Amino acid sequence: MPIHRLRSRAWQVVALFTLTLLGGCAHRRGGDDFWMLDPKGIISATQDHYLTLDVLVMLLIIVPTGLFIVWAMRHYRKDGGHGRYDARWDHSHVLEAVVWGIPILTVGVLSYYSVKAIYAVNPYHPTVITRAAHARAPLDVDVISTDWQWVFVYPKQHIATVDRLVIPKGVPVRFRLTSATVVNDFYIPQLVGMIDVMPGMRVRQSLVATHTGTYQGFSADYSGAGFSWMNFKTQAVSREAFGAWVAKVKAAPRHLTYATFNTIARPTINVRGRVSYFSRVEPGLFRQVVAAVRAGKTYPTPMAMTENMTGYLRTQARRDAHNRY
Repeated sequence: MPIHRLRSRAWQVVALFTLTLLGGCAHRRGGDDFWMLDPKGIISATQDHYLTLDVLVMLLIIVPTGLFIVWAMRHYRKDGGHGRYDARWDHSHVLEAVVWGIPILTVGVLSYYSVKAIYAVNPYHPTVITRAAHARAPLDVDVISTDWQWVFVYPKQHIATVDRLVIPKGVPVRFRLTSATVVNDFYIPQLVGMIDVMPGMRVRQSLVATHTGTYQGFSADYSGAGFSWMNFKTQAVSREAFGAWVAKVKAAPRHLTYATFNTIARPTINVRGRVSYFSRVEPGLFRQVVAAVRAGKTYPTPMAMTENMTGYLRTQARRDAHNRY
């Protein structure tokens, strides 16, 4: 095969491999939106900004270095090169300055922007949100991960949902997060970066949605049989629409007590993405969950679930049809 055809094939393989890697930034179920490159919130936009700066700074090193390597290979090649070999050469102050100075400068620049980014998106005190939305009253949401669902409690509104998060656009949202089982990662790529949700501990996260829409959230830490379906939709709506949604949820017939939560928390693979709503929440539920986990509370996974997942899902579907929590 001619050499030019081999080179063409090689570039095709490289291009295909690159697109395959970029596919990881897109919707996990076949959508064509590149989540990582399409921020819809203040935190995600800030993270995207500093990621772009990091990439550009690194390209200022990688591109000239690559070009210099190509030039040196052509200039000093054995046949047809124009370089001159000098057996007496042993040192160059210019080369020392370039080899050491540029990396030191690069590390300094990256360190400066890294520190700025850390303070800007710090989950406990995000300065980028403080500056942008300091006059707006925040919305508090308690997040509890189970095997394998997400429970969202709105303490001030006295409502709760399972696998559905609804927030008002332009309003700071403050999360308290914990896990009733194992470590999970709470992640909404278009709104906020991932953060560990740990059993028996409380962590915080914050975000502000700048656009209305529906965004995918999921667990980004493998946690067992139902991990692949541990997703939730995040809906950013207008403040008027959020008020109407809260009123609708308050009309739901079910209440979320700690006993009900224990039913929800037992291992459940929510293949169909079923959403549940609760019009009243037992006060202090979040603290009860944290205290129970610290005291050794567990929700064991049935052996049948891992031995025959298909059969177990049929059993679970029949159970849920008769017992909706």
